[in-house]
Amino acid sequence: MVYDVDSHLDLTQYSSLIDLIQTSAQRYKDKTAYVCLGKSSSFADIERDSRYFAAYLQHKTSLEVGDRIAIQLPNITQFVIAAYGALRAGLVLVNTNPLYTERELIHQYNDSGAKALVVLSDLLPTLTNVIASTAIETVISTHALDLLAPQTQAASDFPILKFTDILAEGCQLSLIPVKSNLDDLAALQYTGGTTGLSKGAMLSHRNLIANAMQTKSRIGSQIVPGEEIFVAPLPIYHIYAFMINLVVYFERGGCSVLIPNPRDITSLIKTLSEHPFTGFAGLNTLFVGLCHQPEFKTLDFSHLKVTISGGTALTQAAANAWKSTTGCTISEGYGLSETSPVVSLNAPRLERLGTIGKPVLDTQVKILDFDDNEVAFGEIGELAVKGPQVMSGYWQKPEETARVMTKEGYFKTGDIAQAVEDGMHKIVDRKKDMIIVSGFNVYPNEVEEVLAQHEAILECAVIGVEDEHSGETVKAAIVLSRPSQDIDATKADILGHCRKQLTAYKVPKIIEFMTTLPKSTVGKILRRELRK
Repeated sequence: MVYDVDSHLDLTQYSSLIDLIQTSAQRYKDKTAYVCLGKSSSFADIERDSRYFAAYLQHKTSLEVGDRIAIQLPNITQFVIAAYGALRAGLVLVNTNPLYTERELIHQYNDSGAKALVVLSDLLPTLTNVIASTAIETVISTHALDLLAPQTQAASDFPILKFTDILAEGCQLSLIPVKSNLDDLAALQYTGGTTGLSKGAMLSHRNLIANAMQTKSRIGSQIVPGEEIFVAPLPIYHIYAFMINLVVYFERGGCSVLIPNPRDITSLIKTLSEHPFTGFAGLNTLFVGLCHQPEFKTLDFSHLKVTISGGTALTQAAANAWKSTTGCTISEGYGLSETSPVVSLNAPRLERLGTIGKPVLDTQVKILDFDDNEVAFGEIGELAVKGPQVMSGYWQKPEETARVMTKEGYFKTGDIAQAVEDGMHKIVDRKKDMIIVSGFNVYPNEVEEVLAQHEAILECAVIGVEDEHSGETVKAAIVLSRPSQDIDATKADILGHCRKQLTAYKVPKIIEFMTTLPKSTVGKILRRELRK
């Protein structure tokens, strides 16, 4: 079975992501690069607008090469323009979930040292405390429909710059070319940790370009340059969709159809009906949800060649439903923010369900025991990865970095895996207590820290339990500081407290009140006993 066209990875084609963006935009200038909310933007349009954006940042703000800029937007074309423009100005991207709470935003922006923010105008009223508590000096606001026609912005208690004004002024300025090389920092991709506080994975231009070339090599036989239409329902602030849509398919001259709100299934299906899409990326829950919609089943799937699954385990039921509905197999892969993200991927139409495929080009994988020694074939252990896509470390956290890197330079993923025949691997379990809700990581310590702030709670523990819709859901086991006469009211109060501090998918969906929690002899709460 031949997986990759190339026998080794060639990183001489581009000197940086800036070079990749500019070269691809010129090569495919008349082709459509992005479609969103009914508006099409050509590669030339994206090059022009990102150049205007970059020139404005260079001439009209205090931002300097190497400064961090946060982008807090859904899947709209402004995200692409801002990301490419920021890179062309020599800035470092900090991709941010638009649904984050004040607490989560303040931590991420202070940890990254972000000096600028590009944000959806709808979110402005909630950012007053965030801006005041961070080093952010420049706030750029955009309405989702701005590129169709400039819209009225929400009011704010701090100065803002309008995205459309920046483009209008930037067109009168000249971009100062930035000399960037492969080893320069390109992005801080934040990922959670077992301590509850998220860490910024330092991804260089080399990391991201290498992973684009690795991914392209694995699926490249299915990509005709300048001819593909890839649907992007997953958030492009997440490294999975960022890599596929903003790097891989852009470099190949493909058109990405951006879906601002994939939860609106009716609107998603309508958008799909308007495009002869050739590629699609999703999660288990999205595949199942779509295949249960009668309108989805009536779509034309004759052009669909590539379907990629990642972020959470793909079930047999989801794979079967997708294949029977669309006629296309799903290529399951595996990756992390720390690996840019792709580590391994099943080749299209050569998938091995239940496995994560073979490692991509120039990627070495080992299964390690607790002493970092490689286990025998077929035995389970922690998956460790070495390759050009692996981060250089966690931003300003050398101790955290040292914990996850072996002496030989392998990154320890925290996932328990097993090598199987034909060079494939499968994920068996997670080493830590991380919970995955619809592909999003939830870290129990973070939720427990928020719960512990509630005056009615004496002790608590958070675990993940199986859920047919989201894969897993968050369950909290709680010991109250004193008996409650109204359990329902207490539960409602606790949930209200959580919703103020946590993004919706982190909020416990199940609360169980207990008289005591299982503990070890030294008093450590045993989550594994709760899971039993």
